[in-house]
Amino acid sequence: MNIRKDSFSKFLKKDSFFLLIKPEDNIYTNTSIRNSFFEELESLIKLGLKNIEISWSNNENWLDLVSDIKIKYPRINLGSASIVNKQSIEDSLKIGLNFSMMKFWDKELFNYAQSKNYLLIPGINNLKDLKEAINLNCNIIKIYPIKNKDSLIDILNYKNIDFIAAGELSINDLKTCKSLGYKAVVIGDKAIKNKKFDPKIFEWLKNN
Repeated sequence: MNIRKDSFSKFLKKDSFFLLIKPEDNIYTNTSIRNSFFEELESLIKLGLKNIEISWSNNENWLDLVSDIKIKYPRINLGSASIVNKQSIEDSLKIGLNFSMMKFWDKELFNYAQSKNYLLIPGINNLKDLKEAINLNCNIIKIYPIKNKDSLIDILNYKNIDFIAAGELSINDLKTCKSLGYKAVVIGDKAIKNKKFDPKIFEWLKNN
């Protein structure tokens, strides 16, 4: 697990945002939409995108889509998001993903992932959950949603933890979040503009 955490932390240094993709059902059934998605994704990866996570879905098509991404881009730091149960962890393990992120803190689920030697990153926004996660040796933590973060949490007080900011963030928020001490941000809903990836993400990758 430590090797996995260390390599994950290296990815945070290489590229300080995660592109969170939430596939719509038509990507599974419409070949042209799927092809267009892969063309855009390839462009981003060629520009240097390193961290991608795909919202988990209890759907055989989800397994196929994410497996395709894993096979085509083996060097990407690929994970799953919105993990809610043991099956979502098992699906992620089956594909061979590098990590998963929970929306919120779930101690039982975190312990289950630990028992599988799998990196599961919780979403936390209050001090009680943060302390519980730290007591279980969790050292990569997503603050989500960042706008509801408990004012008692000062991430600068936790030197050994990599904090990731998430919740309604765009590529424009990256600089601010980094200045506040976050190692990375998750760009989800604001990654898509008019059913295409935000052009500003392409611009950022070109310039960094």
